[in-house]
Amino acid sequence: MVETILETQNLTMRFGGVVASNNVNFKLKARELRCLIGPNGAGKSTFFKCVTGLLTPTSGQVFMRGDEVTGWAPHQIAALGVGIKTQVPSVLDGLSAYENIWLSARRFLSVTEANRKTDEVITRLSLGPIAKAELGRLAHGERQRVELGIVMAGDPWLVLLDEPAAGMTAQDVDRMAEIIHDMLKTTAVVIVEHDMQFIRSIATTVTVFHQGAVLMEDHVDRVMADPTVRNVYLGKKA
Repeated sequence: MVETILETQNLTMRFGGVVASNNVNFKLKARELRCLIGPNGAGKSTFFKCVTGLLTPTSGQVFMRGDEVTGWAPHQIAALGVGIKTQVPSVLDGLSAYENIWLSARRFLSVTEANRKTDEVITRLSLGPIAKAELGRLAHGERQRVELGIVMAGDPWLVLLDEPAAGMTAQDVDRMAEIIHDMLKTTAVVIVEHDMQFIRSIATTVTVFHQGAVLMEDHVDRVMADPTVRNVYLGKKA
């Protein structure tokens, strides 16, 4: 039986009278890719923040590898071996791409092992030509790859990505899709994303959020073909 590594039970988040997440039950297995989609205000980002520790849910539970982590802080979640890439990442623009990735690796490894891991990540993400470049001077797509490298430096068994394709060129998006598929050899991945072309290129199972709840969860082809999802939540051109 494939291990369930992430699960939420009746996860609910209220902001005053607004229910942003409404009794969300969710399961993810080892080395599975899951994309979370839905219109603005659907609740997917709130769900993401509750899972990553950026928000403490009003009620319900979050489990990782069978252990309850409800309300844990992001650094506690990360210490379990979970890589988190938010829309506003914690990076050091004045340092090089290499130095940013090395500092991430050094949190978990000795100096020698951090050197080895950084070289490995640089090679895996084809970052060699920009490894010595100052992060703040890189193009958006290059920064996104470096930020993913920072996440991967910790050898996570689960990676949570918030809109990794946002603002990228078509070439960058294709490269990101290749990287994510490669990650699935060892890592489960959850992605919150608006770019439906990107979703089509990488996804198998998609979870659709609406009004804080899960509207539908199915293979990407069936989700895209569903009239309610297509016409109301993705738009007729999706």
